[in-house]
Amino acid sequence: MRSNILGLACLVLLAVPVRAEQEPTISMKIDVVAWGNEIKGLSFKPGSSKSDITALGFRYSKPVAYSGPVIMEIYQSADAPASPAGPAMEIPGNGRIMPPDPVSGRDGTTSANKANAKQGLALELEKRRRKEPALVSLAALPGGGCLRATVLLAPADDGTYIAYVIDDDPSKLPVGRVRIHNLSPFPIAMRCNGKPARELKTREAILVPAIRDHLIYELAYKLGDEWKMQENNVLRVRPKEQTQMIILKSNNSFFLASDGSRSGFLQIITLRRSPETL
Repeated sequence: MRSNILGLACLVLLAVPVRAEQEPTISMKIDVVAWGNEIKGLSFKPGSSKSDITALGFRYSKPVAYSGPVIMEIYQSADAPASPAGPAMEIPGNGRIMPPDPVSGRDGTTSANKANAKQGLALELEKRRRKEPALVSLAALPGGGCLRATVLLAPADDGTYIAYVIDDDPSKLPVGRVRIHNLSPFPIAMRCNGKPARELKTREAILVPAIRDHLIYELAYKLGDEWKMQENNVLRVRPKEQTQMIILKSNNSFFLASDGSRSGFLQIITLRRSPETL
């Protein structure tokens, strides 16, 4: 009887490391960016008011150290100001379009996609919120020793957020280059520095070298079966910075000029990190 008890105890002790391996812990710096108006009162732990994070609208703020599971939980304090709904927009003839789903890559909740809206992380978030209502988002962080990531938070239903995660490890995003992301619901085409145009589907990205610290680009988008040119422009690329260009579709006031006009059908944001923050 004694030997059986000791044997059972050994089995229990051996089982503990196996569970730990199934839930690996990672450590990295994270920049939390709001897709829209700024979001206050965020944290990576429930009830952690001392480490409140503010996600600024479409721009970097102070990076936050994170150590924990690959599926990162993001909480929001109950007294934090409510973020306005968005970034939905109205497209004539197409109905209401939301940002692309970060798990499946499909466009968001139109009536045709309503039944498929809760999948992957969205479904897991719904389950976890039954026990922890302060949980507002789940972000699947990159593994493989990644040291830096950007998490874009887009407002969703019931005070929650969809998290778009970008692997910004210096090995994946070298300084002096531009990573171009298509986070709009439409295919786009980019011609950079006179090279042949490259088509990017929703949620695709390319890494482009700069020429003499500049990126000369042409941007077009596909609406239905027709390609439409949006702009020709030049982006300054500093040789010691990480630079990202994100193409999206948003009706946020961030993109309004003083006269109330918008610069184009699609919107563009540029995120830069200086060398001392890498």
